[in-house]
Order: sequence, then structure tokens, then C-alpha cells
Amino acid sequence: MRLTTFSDYTLRVLMFLALNPDRLVTVPEIAAAYGISENHLVKVVHQLSRSGTVEAVRGKGGGLRLAHDPKDIRLGQIVRASEGTAPIVECLSDDPTHCRIAPACRLAAILVRAFEALFATLDEYTLADLVRTPRKLEALLAGD
Repeated sequence: MRLTTFSDYTLRVLMFLALNPDRLVTVPEIAAAYGISENHLVKVVHQLSRSGTVEAVRGKGGGLRLAHDPKDIRLGQIVRASEGTAPIVECLSDDPTHCRIAPACRLAAILVRAFEALFATLDEYTLADLVRTPRKLEALLAGD
């Protein structure tokens, strides 16, 4: 099982913002810290802003900041939103005839249960849990 790059970048953006609560942060700054594409981050930030998780301040001196306290941002909620609603396997799609063995197959139910367990575990943690050791993270992101 693997999360998308979009989810990975979403969590990274949130971690960076949580490490910098007293100032506005820019997309180029986040991209440079992680060594990742600004273009991908723009899409991530747009979705986070639309969901109300991140506040985007436009104009000169603008940037990004968390819209909520990190302890109030549940990881399961974030990953659910970033992964979207696409079915985890084809047989769970809106077209039940897509898979020949669907009527007799138990795989779909097992996978649904596994993903529910994944999200239940993620729901136990918050963004604050990801940034418990800020000095270590800040040093790594600064390239020290």
C-alpha cells in the first residue's frame, strides 16, 4: 500500500507550516527546504487552502500559515482529503461489472477493512505529533 506523492507533499507542507507558526511561509521556501517542485506544491497548497486547513495571504509580503492549531489537525482527515474518493480497487468502483469475480471475491472486503484500519490509526495522531522534535526537523530542513 502506498500513499500518493500528493499526500506526501501535503503532510510535508503542513509540517513546515507547523514548524513556523509565527510567520508567513512561501511556496518557494517550502520547495527549497524539501528539494521538491514548486509546481507540485502550488497544487497541494491550493487544495489545503480550499479545505480551510491553510490560510493563504495574497500580495506583497504574503504567504501561508496554518488555519488551525496543529493539535487540531488530524492526520487521517488530511490523508483522506488528499487521497480523494477513488476506489482502492476496481471492484469497488461504481461499475460492479468491471470485475468478473466480484460476486465471489473476498479481496474487496479485506482491503476496505485494511484501509479503515490505516485511517483509524492516522486519526489517532495530529500534526502536532509530527513536529514534536522541532529542532531536529528544523536543522534537517535548513540543511545543517
